[in-house]
Amino acid sequence: MAETLTGGQLVARMLRREGITTAFTLSGLHVAPIYAGCVEEGIRLVDTRHEQAAAHAADAWARLTRGVGVAIVTAGPGVTDAVTGVANAWAAASPLLLLGGAAPTFNQGRGALQEMAQVPLFAGITKWADRVPSPALVPSFLARAFRVALAGRPGPVFLELPWDVLSEGADAALLEAQTGYRTRARSPGDPQLVEEALALLGRAERPVVLAGSSIWWDGAAEALQAFADATGLPVYLNGMGRGSLPPGHPSFLQLSRREALARADVVLAIGTPLDFRVGYGTPPTFAEGARVIQADVDGAEIGRNRHVEVGIVGDSESILAQLLAGAGRSGGPGWLGELRAAEEERRARQRAFETSDQRPIHHFRLAAAIDEVAARAGDVTFVGDGGNVVAIAAKVVRVGGPGRWLDPGPLGCLGVGAPFAIAARLVHPERQVCVVQGDGAFGLNGMDFETAIRFRLPMVVVVGNDAAWGQIRVPQRALYGDALSPATLLAPVRYDRIVEAMGGRGEHVEDPADLVPALERAFASGTVACVDVALDPDAAAASGAAGYAV
Repeated sequence: MAETLTGGQLVARMLRREGITTAFTLSGLHVAPIYAGCVEEGIRLVDTRHEQAAAHAADAWARLTRGVGVAIVTAGPGVTDAVTGVANAWAAASPLLLLGGAAPTFNQGRGALQEMAQVPLFAGITKWADRVPSPALVPSFLARAFRVALAGRPGPVFLELPWDVLSEGADAALLEAQTGYRTRARSPGDPQLVEEALALLGRAERPVVLAGSSIWWDGAAEALQAFADATGLPVYLNGMGRGSLPPGHPSFLQLSRREALARADVVLAIGTPLDFRVGYGTPPTFAEGARVIQADVDGAEIGRNRHVEVGIVGDSESILAQLLAGAGRSGGPGWLGELRAAEEERRARQRAFETSDQRPIHHFRLAAAIDEVAARAGDVTFVGDGGNVVAIAAKVVRVGGPGRWLDPGPLGCLGVGAPFAIAARLVHPERQVCVVQGDGAFGLNGMDFETAIRFRLPMVVVVGNDAAWGQIRVPQRALYGDALSPATLLAPVRYDRIVEAMGGRGEHVEDPADLVPALERAFASGTVACVDVALDPDAAAASGAAGYAV
């Protein structure tokens, strides 16, 4: 006799077949049949305090596992609350699967509870959005969702699942047809174009490598290091590419990118878009006349914003292996040394701020303390969630390996701190997690530190508290003055006490001498520990580190 499963059970079994062990959610009756199926399949459900946080956590799960991250939300406001998390995943090319409940099909159009047109919301921020029309089609729709989310340039998918589709039954044998529904094939670059790229690099006097998130997604960190070893090219990392070269690697540079790009004659951009973070690849950020080699798995990304001499479509690992096979030393004599000298000059200027005893505390002094304590704490995943406090920390904190730095990505979405950290702790329970967060960012999803406490997920939360939206206030005041800079100030809230009220540990720091001891206690606490640090609201601007790109 054929086995019959509800649509919710079919969803759970397909998730399990894909290897998904955890999904993020916020309670809602429209999706209760999926919950029941997940319990039966042994899939852990982590319920957050806001659907945006559930989507962010699923995004981080996808990034850290290089698989699909799943969020399950109820109909109407549950779905709309998750839209921001999906948009952030879209900008960051993260394969998030959002499953949204909906009113039963037989009541749609009649004014059912939380009924609304949900699928159109995701038209511009997903690779695919659709409604599953029947329980029998649940397995095939989910197979397509996994395939679409992971194929080529990864990205989010939304599926709407009405109540009757989830609660009514279908033949379990439909699951058996869903095998071999996607491929993990690599995509090497066109050999002729690889040769053209090697010729350009071979003639370059001032070559530079920009390596981005696809280095992580394609598992190309070892290939990048081998390529850097062979060529001696200066390498700058961004996005999920951070940590792909160890901090002491001779080719790894961090603080001299502006000087490097402004003088480079050849730029190899691999797995990173030429977007606002690098001045759109155009002068004055890029040198006038610089020749660009761009490699990306998405051919539509190549040539966006500027002309490229060579555009190679393929995955980062394959292309780096192809380049390595024909590569020799590159760059004129002394080029890497010049950049290293510029790097050290910048670092020396920073050091004055990193050792400053001023009160309120300087952002650089806080960043140096975080770096010092984290280096002793062992293997740490950093989550950046904020403006100036994160931008400055990124200039100081040493990332110990690939997959150990998470930030929102190109959308610049605040509020990822707690949900990203929750996912990081769940994926790698052996690693410490340190959230570096602005006080403004805390306010968006700070309640989800209660989720971390409830699920016993220790983490360190460092709040840079300048009682302002600092990254906005600094340029706004410069442009318009104090009188025309409304909506940029916050109250001096004690965020450590908020975490204490949730059941975690809190500590407030005003004296820079207390930073390291407080952080050491936080790392050793075994719980969610918030170190709230009173920062100088004007320090970032005074040190030349404040900025806001448009």
